[in-house]
Amino acid sequence: MESLLCFGLALLTAPLFPGFILKVKAFFAGRKGPPLLIKYYTLGKLFRKGSVYSTTTTFVFKLGPVVTCAGAILLLLFFPLGSRSTVIAFQGDVILLFYILAAGRFFTIAAALDTGSPFEGMGAAREALFGTLAEAAIFIILILFYRMNGSLSFAEFFAGVQPISLTGAAGALVPLVIAALFMVLLTENSRVPVDDPATHLELTMIHEVMVLDHSGPDLALIHLGSYYKLLFFASWIALLICPLDPARGLFNLPFFYGTVALVYVAIGVVESIMARLRMNLVPQFILTSCTLMFFAAILTMGYLQ
Repeated sequence: MESLLCFGLALLTAPLFPGFILKVKAFFAGRKGPPLLIKYYTLGKLFRKGSVYSTTTTFVFKLGPVVTCAGAILLLLFFPLGSRSTVIAFQGDVILLFYILAAGRFFTIAAALDTGSPFEGMGAAREALFGTLAEAAIFIILILFYRMNGSLSFAEFFAGVQPISLTGAAGALVPLVIAALFMVLLTENSRVPVDDPATHLELTMIHEVMVLDHSGPDLALIHLGSYYKLLFFASWIALLICPLDPARGLFNLPFFYGTVALVYVAIGVVESIMARLRMNLVPQFILTSCTLMFFAAILTMGYLQ
C-alpha cells in the first residue's frame, strides 16, 4: 500500500517539478516567470483539444505517444519513489526497465518517420545516435551498481541490505556516478546542452522536431511521458544523494522530494549558464559520461574486493 501511495503521488506531482526549471531560468533572466503549475494548465489545454492527422500517416503515428507515455509510467512502477518497496520488483528488472525505455524511443522515432517528412527523419536519426551513446553509459552504471550491491533490482539498489549512496560503503565512487547520471539525464530528456526544448530552429532541433506533427491529446501524452521520464532520472540521482531511512517510513517523502526539487533546480542552473553545444560536440559530451563510469569501474577493481 505504501508503494502504491508513493507511485500515485509521483504520477500526480511529475508535471509540477519542471516548473522549478522555468522559475530558475526566469530568475537568471531577471523575470518573474510562469507559475509552477504551468505544465498542468498546458496538459489540460491539450487534452481538451482534438488531434489532427496527416493523410500520409498510419496507426504507427497514433501508437507512438501512447507507447511513450505507458513506458514512462512503467519506469516508475519499478522505482522506489520515497518508499522502501516498489510496486513491481524482481531480479533483473533493471535490464527490462531500460528495454522499456528503448521501446518508447523506438516508437517515437517510428512515429516521426511515419509522417514521411525528411525534417522529422533528421531529428529521428539524431535521437537514435544520441540515445545509443547514452544507453552505453547507463549499462556501465548498472554493471558498477551490480559490483557494489550484488543485485540487479532497483529495489535492492536503494532499499536493500547495502543501499548505494554517498554515505554507503562505496560512497567515494558515487560522486562520479552522480555526475555521469546527470549528464545522461540531460541527454535522455533533451535538455541543454544536448538539446533545447524551447527552441524551434530547424538545424538544432532533435526531440522537438519529432513531435511537430502531433497535436491535442497525442501531444499531451508525449509531454506527460517526458515529465515521468525526467522524474525517474531525477529520483535516481536524489536517492544517491539522500538515501531512504527505513525508520522514517512515509516521512522519507519530504526528504526525497526536497532532493528531487534540488536536482530540477540544478537543471535550471545548467540551462541558464550554458549554451547548447554544436551538433558535432554532443557525442563527445555524452561519451564523457561513459568515460567517468569506466574510470569508476576501474576503481572498483581495487576498492571493492
